[in-house]
Amino acid sequence: MKVRTSCFGLRNLPQGLSFCVRYYFRHNHLQTTCLYSKIKPKKYHILDCSGSTCTHMTVPPGSILPWRFFSCKQEGTKIPSKRKQNTSITSSELSYKNLLKSEQENWKDISARYKAMTKRIKEKLEELHKYTFNSGSPRIRFGENVYFEENGCIFLSKADDVDGGNVDILFSTEDLGFSAAFIQRIRISPDQRYMAISLKSENSEEATCVIMKLGHFPVVEKVIPNVFSFEWATNDVLYYTSQKNLKCQNVFMTTFTNQKHTKLVYTEQDASNSKTTSEVWLVDCRHPFKLPALVQARTKGIIYHIEHRNDELYILTTYGEPAEYKLMKAPVASSGMENWQLVYALEEKTKLVDLEMFSDHCIMFLKNAGHLYLSVISFVSHSVQSIKLPTWACEFELESHPEHTTGTCYFQLTSPVHPPKNFAYSFKENNLIEQAVQEVPIITNCHTTRLLAKSKDETLVPITVFHNMNSKELHRKPLLVHVYGAYGMDLNMSFKEEKLMLIEEGWILAYCHVRGGGELGLSWHKGGCQHNKLKGLHDLKACITLLHELGFSQPKYTALAAASAGGVLAGALCNTDPELIRAMVLQAPFVDVLNTMMKTHLPLTIEEQEEWGNPLADEKCMKYIKSYCPYQNIKTQCYPSVFITAYENDQRIPLTGILQYVQKLRKAALDHASRTSKKGNRIPNIILDIQANGSHCDSSWEDSLNEVARHLAFLNKELEEVCHVQHMKSCK
Repeated sequence: MKVRTSCFGLRNLPQGLSFCVRYYFRHNHLQTTCLYSKIKPKKYHILDCSGSTCTHMTVPPGSILPWRFFSCKQEGTKIPSKRKQNTSITSSELSYKNLLKSEQENWKDISARYKAMTKRIKEKLEELHKYTFNSGSPRIRFGENVYFEENGCIFLSKADDVDGGNVDILFSTEDLGFSAAFIQRIRISPDQRYMAISLKSENSEEATCVIMKLGHFPVVEKVIPNVFSFEWATNDVLYYTSQKNLKCQNVFMTTFTNQKHTKLVYTEQDASNSKTTSEVWLVDCRHPFKLPALVQARTKGIIYHIEHRNDELYILTTYGEPAEYKLMKAPVASSGMENWQLVYALEEKTKLVDLEMFSDHCIMFLKNAGHLYLSVISFVSHSVQSIKLPTWACEFELESHPEHTTGTCYFQLTSPVHPPKNFAYSFKENNLIEQAVQEVPIITNCHTTRLLAKSKDETLVPITVFHNMNSKELHRKPLLVHVYGAYGMDLNMSFKEEKLMLIEEGWILAYCHVRGGGELGLSWHKGGCQHNKLKGLHDLKACITLLHELGFSQPKYTALAAASAGGVLAGALCNTDPELIRAMVLQAPFVDVLNTMMKTHLPLTIEEQEEWGNPLADEKCMKYIKSYCPYQNIKTQCYPSVFITAYENDQRIPLTGILQYVQKLRKAALDHASRTSKKGNRIPNIILDIQANGSHCDSSWEDSLNEVARHLAFLNKELEEVCHVQHMKSCK
């Protein structure tokens, strides 16, 4: 089973302690939690107690913090309330159940029309998946050994025989009774005697950590429930965070010595869960039982992350002017802010995406207007080298376990339509080497175009466009526009088989890097949050308008895709400029901002005021949110067709808000059609597909495949109708 870890844009993950043993994230963003971080043989481990979210796709420089999630239910369909257990069902609960049943029946009635096309799309994606699956499987190197996961199993092989078939199976979800779960991440102890594995089911936020004792016959040593993140401090000491009610506030240490025990190491006391401040604690791996040491006390408005090299800490921080990320350093023995010295400052509108320390070098992955490049700092010559990366590259992933004494840095580059390709950078030669990979048997003439759209206030907004160079008459080709624009997070531009398939079939793909996201640094996020949220909407409109003006499709062939908090801008555009698009697909969208931010009993509402504002305390804020909130601004007009996927057990997006949004939108569209009953007047399809399984975060390849196939079948049907009408007219 392959797990798609994109989290489709995501809104906030578990609130509370943001704990990390300071390593860096393998999915293109600097890490403030252990999740997906890499094992490094370091003297110090670091607890990053930011009082903010523990995340899957963690805090990148250029973001305030991660994604946006809400929960209307803690478990199952139980809605938080103060009523006693025996109290009768309330009218609101009854209304919720009736709406849910109505939409489920509606989907059952209309799903048949998409069945044949969904099947065709699934078959094509499965064929593509055969060629792209292995290229994206991350591997962990330990000297001569390589660990990797495929189809619910963890394998061990020699580095020179990874593809030779001579491998040992260390773990199998099926054999050990975890068939309903998928492997989320793997951590190997420094001496390779133990392996910690995170297992997660598709219907739960909580993960289980299984510790295996390795050897000729690997055995289960310990099972820890409700774990969010974990790292090995030494050969037999594991640190982990526990998760409860979407929050991570406690750090534990568990030992695998002769005298096994588990101990609470740290509890986050700051209840604010702010995303604009952080605090880091050091754990000395030479003395893992000592209490953590504070690097720098929490300071309002200052975020910092730590890397360790020799007797110095390298600090990625917003401290100082301008209020963008910069690299500083300080001695381990005197790490306070008064001792921080500037090492490297970023150029304007540049984002530091990731950073890795080597014995003599620091390598930084930077992004400017969508372009990726490397900057390499030499600690020997004190020089900085810049290396351009291929123009098509949109995302990268560092090797899972880099050897920090090596002279080479290994990483992968990818884009939505380019499967991961392996690259190596030689510090000595200062050159980039593309390593041989298995080619995907599909078109190789995809063209990447980068544009700048002028928004309402003259701000230039980057757009990344992909299309087949052999396509003729681009103005007649279907266009799929992607948007997010929240939490300082970049649009997810990692490889997806469905994007490659669309390019092959003549589609144009456009990614609009609007304000509110993090593509141009912290200021880009600040320019599109709270009282600036409408600027993101203006950016999106400007991007789509420019694409049409330049001949990339036209409104009747244009569709819009968004997920999670991206649903705010997508839904707002449908209200203000519905004529710009023909159809829209949304995945677990946030479409009822005002009502959600008014409900303080929801677990994440207070924390999210830094992104959306506080409508309860500020009347101006309430009016401003009401001016763009998708649900609040539905009106009687011609809407594009809309397909929404939601999850019945989603703990982060209130399903009630989605149900009410769909009902209101459908009524407005039908009212407009009845009032303007002209010949050939179009009634848009407003469809809600509520999945009983799956969750807001990870899903298996199989479930993701089904959802994607349904979305594309819907879009093809909608645009096919336009093409059919045009064809009939041309035949007359």
